[in-house]
Amino acid sequence: MAFKANQRRPGPAALRLIRRGELVASLDRAAEAKVTLISAPAGSGKTSLLRAWADGPGQPHRLAVVQVRRDQQDSQQFWLAVLSAIRQASGTSGEGEQLAATPEFNPEAIADRVRSELAEHLDRTFLIIDDLHELTSPEALTQLTRLLEKLPPHVHAILATRRSLPLRLHKLRLAGDLAEIRTADLRFTQRETREFLEASGIALSEAGAAKLHQRTEGWAAGLRLAAISLASSPDPERFVAEFSGSSRTVAEYLLAEMLECQPAEVQQLLLRTSLLDRVNGELADLLTGHRGSEGILLDLEDANALVVSLDPARTWFRYHHLFADLLRLELRRRLPEQLPVLHRLAAEWLSEHGEIVDAIRHTQAAGDWSDAARLLADHSFGLTLDGQAQGRLDEAAAYLTVAETSIAATPVDRQHRLEVATAALKLSLARKRGDLAGVVEQVRFLASPITGQSNEDIALDSDLRAVALMNLGIVEAWSLGNQDSQRHLQEGADLARRIGRPYLEVACLAELAFASKIEPFATTRRRCREAIALAEQHGWGAEPVISPALVNLAGALIWAGEFDEGDRWLRRAARALETDTGPLIRLLLHMGTGMLFAGRQMRHQALAEYNAAEDLQAQLEGSHALARQLTSWRLATQARLGQLSEARASLAALDDGLASSGEIGNARAAICLAEGNPAAALAAVQDVLDGIAPAIGYVTVVEANLLAALAHRELGDQRGATTATENALALSEADRLVLPFAITGSLKLLEAMPRHETAHAALVTDIVEVIRGSSIAPGNDSSLVEIEQLSPSELRVLRYLPTNLSRPEIASALSVSVNTVNTHIRSIYAKLQAQDRSSAVQRARQMRLLSVGPTS
Repeated sequence: MAFKANQRRPGPAALRLIRRGELVASLDRAAEAKVTLISAPAGSGKTSLLRAWADGPGQPHRLAVVQVRRDQQDSQQFWLAVLSAIRQASGTSGEGEQLAATPEFNPEAIADRVRSELAEHLDRTFLIIDDLHELTSPEALTQLTRLLEKLPPHVHAILATRRSLPLRLHKLRLAGDLAEIRTADLRFTQRETREFLEASGIALSEAGAAKLHQRTEGWAAGLRLAAISLASSPDPERFVAEFSGSSRTVAEYLLAEMLECQPAEVQQLLLRTSLLDRVNGELADLLTGHRGSEGILLDLEDANALVVSLDPARTWFRYHHLFADLLRLELRRRLPEQLPVLHRLAAEWLSEHGEIVDAIRHTQAAGDWSDAARLLADHSFGLTLDGQAQGRLDEAAAYLTVAETSIAATPVDRQHRLEVATAALKLSLARKRGDLAGVVEQVRFLASPITGQSNEDIALDSDLRAVALMNLGIVEAWSLGNQDSQRHLQEGADLARRIGRPYLEVACLAELAFASKIEPFATTRRRCREAIALAEQHGWGAEPVISPALVNLAGALIWAGEFDEGDRWLRRAARALETDTGPLIRLLLHMGTGMLFAGRQMRHQALAEYNAAEDLQAQLEGSHALARQLTSWRLATQARLGQLSEARASLAALDDGLASSGEIGNARAAICLAEGNPAAALAAVQDVLDGIAPAIGYVTVVEANLLAALAHRELGDQRGATTATENALALSEADRLVLPFAITGSLKLLEAMPRHETAHAALVTDIVEVIRGSSIAPGNDSSLVEIEQLSPSELRVLRYLPTNLSRPEIASALSVSVNTVNTHIRSIYAKLQAQDRSSAVQRARQMRLLSVGPTS
């Protein structure tokens, strides 16, 4: 198949570098329908997709390809091109007939002729019409609709267009004979973006590639144009950070393909409304001074002109990120004197309609500082409490500047509220930047009692106390003052519930989930799920406010070896953090993802995540308690990858306080083991095992025991290895820990343990299965309430059922009689409604009865 080259599009070159197998497969499936419609903006890769599909291996079908000429108004020329493509595909020449335009052209007759020639050959045939948006003849489009409705049984049609066309395809759609591939389907995924950059020879960090994907929204042309500039950029990371639609190569393309081809009134609408993050018809009418804007916006979306509706009713719209950048550049260039007026009009409309956050931004942009301060004083703190003031750090800093410079000029009756708004903004900034000392400073101000006795003052006092409790709890959680942290966060959640601040309640509960990290994992999971359920109830299940609970639920699952389920929650957390640029929770996300990769033995990927987390840690204005855990995992992973010189250099550079921690002791032991020095490894973990070295939690001691076991084994001391492994299992039993065994590479230790010599045979079985590549199946936490159905003795017997031990061997391990074991097993079968040992184990796994706390 030969598609005609088209120099106007950067998309095909972008797609040629990688084979988008999933997208090609989706077209394969779509092509089973009678008609397939591919509709997306310029540069989305429509032609490239068709080429990749047609050139794919084993393509057995006849392909009749028509590429519509630019601004094709001649119906006769179009149908002659279609007929020629059909004859070329079938290898016939029409019995020597020359195809040429004639004065006697009959559109109905030639459409029937096309159908007749398609029917002559019984081989499966695809009629592919590319650039169909260029066909402007109503007559030709009408006849094409007739043809599509009456295609021969063995013929399929694939149509590619930039915009919706007046083709009456509703009958095909209702009959299930129409498949559609739209803009969203053609977007590059984040993985494909990384593959494209690698194939282009461009080295970007994971964060840089993600940023480029976010800015381009996966638009093929945007990626290709960015790659052209990146190829010659001395600093690719900086280029991506600054990349926008105003970049020269992108701007030239967007001007030619998206803006200058529009009528004057449409250009004016696009330019004047580009300063808005979203626009509706009424607001666009106000900024343009003309009616009918909603119709224009709807037409632009139908035309795939990089205009996207935001709601099912199609009343609110936004522009593609890069297109919005270009429009704002052109607005500044063409109408600079109109900018303050437009911002002022937008601010007034937004304020009247309750969109206070956006109103403040536009008031500030108009230079009306006193009005911006008034809006801040009246609304900022309340909006923050209700979750409507989520913003980027730079925006918060800009608001803070407005507030601080306006306090003196603010009327006396508003000054205190403006001071409160200022303190709240400072607190938000400090928390996002990890400046825990700054958080405490602002908490003290907000917690100071209000002297007024009005109802408004009393309500404000309760709001301030709830905010103070939440932020105090956050500081304590990050400082590992967990008991005080949990108390303050629970008090904050309770107060928020009493005063009707659900967003603040969700925020407190989400942070409480993080503060529960040293509690039993069952407690952590329960608190995470409670916070998530409340957030979802209010529609905040994908907002940054719930991200601490999402990340920590993922972490609890990963510790227990439920890698697939943990991965799912990490992905959800990543989506929730897309609009949050603060480094603190994203640091946890990278740590959690690193844990997941390490547990799956994907150490290179784990190291990349730990490095990304440390990059974010460097952005914080203070240290945090998890820093030593992060550094420890990074050092140990380097050692296990053979990067011993790098690990040793980093270890030597640590300050004495960090170097003496239990976590770094474990990292030192991992390095010694990788260097072939097990005696030094034993010495490195001794202070951890003796309880001398400070450790974040018992998981550090579990890891230390496993490292000691590995060292003993290398020294030929199997008894010492078995004892240390049994100690690790004993510590892990209550929470059913799996991750430490996976990341330390302890499979051989567990395989060498005689099952009859361990009190944790079921746990050993679970861990071995995970290390060998399985992921413990997710369970429903609600089933934990059913644990009471089994007695502690029955639970102890139950945990031996997944092993290969016989009933006498189980009896020996538990120091009970065989008759007692038989009685317990019969009871277990009855209570779990199981027929045999295998089904009892399966049922127990589903109910998480093999993953609960201690039973004695």
